Amino acid sequence: MLKVKDIHAAYGQVKVLFGISLEARPGEILCLVGRNGAGKTTTLKAIMGLLPAQSGRITLDGEDIGTLPAHEVPRKRIGYVPQGRRLFPDLTVAENIEMGLMTCKADRATRDWVLDIFPRLGERLKQRAATLSGGEQQMLATARALCLRPRVLLLDEPTEGLQPTMIETIRQVVIRMRDDGVAIVLVEQRVDAVLSIANHVAFIEHGLSAETVTAQSLREDQTKIHQYLGV
Repeated sequence: MLKVKDIHAAYGQVKVLFGISLEARPGEILCLVGRNGAGKTTTLKAIMGLLPAQSGRITLDGEDIGTLPAHEVPRKRIGYVPQGRRLFPDLTVAENIEMGLMTCKADRATRDWVLDIFPRLGERLKQRAATLSGGEQQMLATARALCLRPRVLLLDEPTEGLQPTMIETIRQVVIRMRDDGVAIVLVEQRVDAVLSIANHVAFIEHGLSAETVTAQSLREDQTKIHQYLGV
């Protein structure tokens, strides 16, 4: 289980997180929700060590990972699909996947497993990442994260700007990972699109954890969605 307890973080002198707490359990999807600028992306960056937390604690199955340098966090099998994908544009699809495999020294069986999940990437292994469509780039970014055989998977708005068929492809991969026992933290602006697959929804407001509720309760009564996301 991934546990984040009262973390604070800042960009230079500008403090952004003022006390974020959440729990992501194996085989469950936690959807992280809040208005633009609430601190959702920053929370994921803090978990990954890309923005060190000033205080608070981040643990994975009881092990403190909050003080690890950023390059060590993925080796704990925490996969991260950042907003904007952050691929190596001049490398081929195969080379981008290889970068993911190198992190945990994964074997060819893992590569075959990832390409079985995303068969379209198998047809484009020699193609430069920059020449892929937006949906294919999202597939590649997700595939690279899956090369870790993750225990935890963090996804930052993975369906942003994608056409409906590609959104459904990514959605099915997330469901598959959940069913395989992966703990998933999903940042998504379109709450209605994830309520059907999420287990819990954590609301963030002004860099603070507001509350965490079950997705079932939100499906039955969406008052809190309007409370935290309404203009």
